[in-house]
Amino acid sequence: MTGKPSYAPSGPGAVAAGPRTVYRVNIPDKPGGAPGSYHAAYNLNVPGRPGTVSADYHTRDGTTGARHHANQAALAAQKPAALAGATMGTTWSARLALPPHLTIDAVRAAIQQALDKVVAQMSTWDSASDLSRYNCADQGWQPLPHDCLHVLQHALQLAADTQGAYDPTIGPLVNAWGFGPPPYASEPPSADTIAGLRQRCGWQRVRLDRDGMCGWQPGGIYLDLSAIAKGYGVDLAAQALNALGVTHYLMEVGGELRARGRRPDGQPWRVAIEVPDGSNDHALNLVLSDLSIATSGDYRRYRDSAMGRFAHTIDPRTGQPVSNGVASVTVIHADCMHADALATALTVLGERDGMAYAHRHRLAALFIVRDGHDLRLAASDAFATLARQ
Repeated sequence: MTGKPSYAPSGPGAVAAGPRTVYRVNIPDKPGGAPGSYHAAYNLNVPGRPGTVSADYHTRDGTTGARHHANQAALAAQKPAALAGATMGTTWSARLALPPHLTIDAVRAAIQQALDKVVAQMSTWDSASDLSRYNCADQGWQPLPHDCLHVLQHALQLAADTQGAYDPTIGPLVNAWGFGPPPYASEPPSADTIAGLRQRCGWQRVRLDRDGMCGWQPGGIYLDLSAIAKGYGVDLAAQALNALGVTHYLMEVGGELRARGRRPDGQPWRVAIEVPDGSNDHALNLVLSDLSIATSGDYRRYRDSAMGRFAHTIDPRTGQPVSNGVASVTVIHADCMHADALATALTVLGERDGMAYAHRHRLAALFIVRDGHDLRLAASDAFATLARQ
């Protein structure tokens, strides 16, 4: 095996999608156990989009009997719809069954409004956002809107749980390495610069008053919620769809997805996880039913310099880009906000500590690890259970 995870064409039943072939990937049920087979299929994602890819239209349906026919009858009255737009420096897409009382324009407007709300509150690229206002404020309690406080509370909790492997206060370091808003640094920061910027960071310095709708700015703190806000945007867009009465959809923002119900043809939603080498090949494919999935990887967003290539994920504990051999981490969770942030945290923790954390918290996580010129897949027990469904 060289350059890609161990997989092989799935035989006579393989489905071609353009130049791609359907692959079967083997992941042991447990160490030393017999492998199970999981089928990858059509990649319907926009080429070049990072993270997980979107819906697969070649699936099996295990639902039978009266329930199946009832679901089919309900879905038959709804039209398949596909929408797309732009947000957070990337794109969003939604595939859904459109109820008769709704129009495409109404659904598109509701999704865009939800995502615009996240940008207005949590973007570091928008100088007028609530987060930017907080970052520029002097010491003192600063008013923050409900959604921003909600996301920040979960970010701080994850920082505590991971002992700082995830830290929403590393904005100065993210910017110094050239992954924040412009102006961009022409060269990586020096050791002295990194040491100085680390003094400005520290999730323990931020306090929240949910009742008073405000957060404590100790002075000099620069929050960056980019590793969690996109996932929350998926959740908020899903809430907007739920409020409209849409009960079957696959909502995606920049490669992070949340599924509810089934596809318009009654089949389950399936998603594929990319091989983290820029090839758009699939590592594996699995059913996503009323769950979310997010991927953090080193192969899409990176910078090149005289010192070499470095990825966008910064280890708050060192101030340096992560270089622990983890190519990508995929997390499946009920909420996309949690999946998004956890994928970043596990990437920073690395395979050993990250897998231990995943097992300890019963997380469904898939690590793809660089092993010399090869890529190796390592799945938590919870992930392997979902992949076998």
